[in-house]
Amino acid sequence: MSAEKAILGWEGGRLLVGHGPFTPQAAPPAEGVAFYRNDFALGVTEPWLRPTSWEIIERPAPSGGRLEVEWEVLDASPFAAVFQEISTSIRWGIFEKTVPVVVERGTLRGFHPSMLLDRAAASQRPLVPYGFSSGGKGFAGMSPERLLSLEGRTLRTMALAGTARAEEREVLAVDEKEIREHEFVAQALVSKLGDLGRLERGARAVLDLGPIVHFHTPIEVLLDRDEPVDALIRRLHPTPALGPLPRTGETMSRLLTWRERLGAPQEFGAPFGAVVDGVVRIMVAIRGVWWGGDQLKLPAGCGVIEASRLVNEWRELRLKREAVKMRFGI
Repeated sequence: MSAEKAILGWEGGRLLVGHGPFTPQAAPPAEGVAFYRNDFALGVTEPWLRPTSWEIIERPAPSGGRLEVEWEVLDASPFAAVFQEISTSIRWGIFEKTVPVVVERGTLRGFHPSMLLDRAAASQRPLVPYGFSSGGKGFAGMSPERLLSLEGRTLRTMALAGTARAEEREVLAVDEKEIREHEFVAQALVSKLGDLGRLERGARAVLDLGPIVHFHTPIEVLLDRDEPVDALIRRLHPTPALGPLPRTGETMSRLLTWRERLGAPQEFGAPFGAVVDGVVRIMVAIRGVWWGGDQLKLPAGCGVIEASRLVNEWRELRLKREAVKMRFGI
């Protein structure tokens, strides 16, 4: 059986590496290191994983060359059916926004999936590497989205929504649909955090991720009192960047059903992170790949609002998947 390993990009452009076996526990330790791994529904009762050993190292240099994956032809019809159901639900007033997920599948050819973890580890800022492998299964990614960081009573998060190709950066800046989608996320975060302390919302800007760009708004809260990390995670996850708006039992249930129908990995879009001596960093597990044996899954999500159009969302999903393929060299 393959050894267990977890990675997470850490402050200063470094890499936190944990080696298993891991010991699961319900709460983060007051001292030392633990990784946080959960599913999208936050259904894991002991999500904190204490490694047998750990280290913080410099990120490795990127490795060149392509890794061969035989990709299956992606059928648009399952997504189209879900898109129509979402559009109907929006017209009925059940949702303002939600995020379906499409999964592209492939077969690894001539390389071990641990190489995907290594390639994620070499990603550079503003992308943050994350990953976990155990027993021939795992996932690895390069996420641009922080769910939260917590040091003392300073909480930082971000709204990350609204997507375009890099060459369409100037168009994105005035795209009413993308601005509206971004503001749904930013305003929801402000609403969820405003009662916890003094909140500062930064200006909306464009985050450059190479082939694609996103709207980005930083948010910082000076907490009035100490807050349990798990409670903050549940308060924030899922943001409307990955989840439903409004977030209710009914809207979450519908989204989970659509995700299951479309084959989304349970950890895609879920919180993944770590604590090191009380300093917490939790990312959103997007822009990644999932594997089991030689079978690979590449998921991507898109925000659907009333103004969304099927062909445009299908193109955005492809754009996001192609960006992941480029980063991993697959």
